Amino acid sequence: MNTFDVAIVGTGPAGMFAALELIDINPEIRIVMFEQGPVRPKGDRDNITSGWGGAGAFSDGKLDLGSCVGGTIGQCIGEEQFRELMAYVDSRYLEFGGRPDIVDAQANPETWSKVLDLRRRALSSHLDLAYFPIRHLGTDTAYTIVENIRHYLLARGVVILSNCPIVELRPEHFGLSVVTEQGEVVAASYVLAAPGRSGADWFAGEARRLGLRLKNNGIDIGVRVETRNDVLKEITDLLYEAKLYCESSRGDRVRTFCMCPGGYVATEDYRGLRTVNGHSYKDKKSDNVNFAVLVTQIFTEPFDDSLGYGKHISKLANQLAGGGVLVQRLGDLRDGRRSKEEKMRTWMVQPTLTPPQAIPGDLGLAIPHRHLEGIVDMLDAMESIAPGIASKHTLLYGIEVKFYSNQVEVNEQTFETALPGLYVAGDGSGYTRGLLQASMNGVLVAQDIIRKYGCE
Repeated sequence: MNTFDVAIVGTGPAGMFAALELIDINPEIRIVMFEQGPVRPKGDRDNITSGWGGAGAFSDGKLDLGSCVGGTIGQCIGEEQFRELMAYVDSRYLEFGGRPDIVDAQANPETWSKVLDLRRRALSSHLDLAYFPIRHLGTDTAYTIVENIRHYLLARGVVILSNCPIVELRPEHFGLSVVTEQGEVVAASYVLAAPGRSGADWFAGEARRLGLRLKNNGIDIGVRVETRNDVLKEITDLLYEAKLYCESSRGDRVRTFCMCPGGYVATEDYRGLRTVNGHSYKDKKSDNVNFAVLVTQIFTEPFDDSLGYGKHISKLANQLAGGGVLVQRLGDLRDGRRSKEEKMRTWMVQPTLTPPQAIPGDLGLAIPHRHLEGIVDMLDAMESIAPGIASKHTLLYGIEVKFYSNQVEVNEQTFETALPGLYVAGDGSGYTRGLLQASMNGVLVAQDIIRKYGCE
């Protein structure tokens, strides 16, 4: 049986930054990292959610520099510690190739005045505009950063095992062990479970088997919206990305997410399902802007399988699209008819994702009516600050879904579970929802492991 000091399951932002912190503080510590996917070449679009770097490697690469979005780490550790840790993690992204420029409207009084005016107009339409500085890395730079981190860790003796899924976590008298799909058992004093969203359902099953307490964390279901750049130009020029929130006519929470000016709509794979996302690049620009509109659904008893619910809707959309995703004009959705491929060339907004990846169809056959109402409510409300966004020409791609892991009960300062030596971090833990806070989560875990390791 191979033995290490620390085993990290998952190589997304949480896993990577935990390993960085551990090896930099104590170069003698023995670390092994397990990744269910491969080390991906830059052009690999078939493995967006799993592989070295996790979903972050092929994400739009936005670091949201504020505690109001991206997770609950600020609530766990307090605002002062959050800001200190955020600045530290941000500096590490720069160290490994991040861009030095930040979109910060507050730094310019004239720009900030325009943001406040935009916020007032949003409020008049019952929209809440959240503001925070953004460091936009871009998809190309995000990939470079995770590759730089990989080479850095390898050079310092960290063992990275790709294409090596973990199937079981085992308590042992000496600590813990992890069991690979090939049946190999690896022992470790400490284990960090950072499986990301793609491994959230696996980890939830393991947590239940180990007797850990779980809390339903809900799911976000919606669409990727695409229109011409000029429709959102005022917003994206000021903020690059606006996080907008509203309450639907049925009382559901609806939000925008991941604005990509000049970007491209893309598909991503989640355990055999095709879902939608968006990306933007430093040098490659389209004439369009895209962003997600997501409706939050939190279930109560007796149903608690939010992951299964999201998978069912995504699978239905894939079936309707012949294995791809659906795209529909907003006007056709309002009129209750499908969009047709033979008319695509006449569409005023030309899609950046086309057949066979995106097939014109009817989202109303896949997305529950209640969620569709919330999506349309958001677009109608946005019309006051982005005229044209609710026009019949706007494109909707589906399904975009954010699978959030059930939250495992932890010590919210260290993220150690009730099983001694087992930690959780990242989007698969249910405590984070984005690159920055997932990375911060990994650092917090590493710091606690180092404290305990030094006492052994």
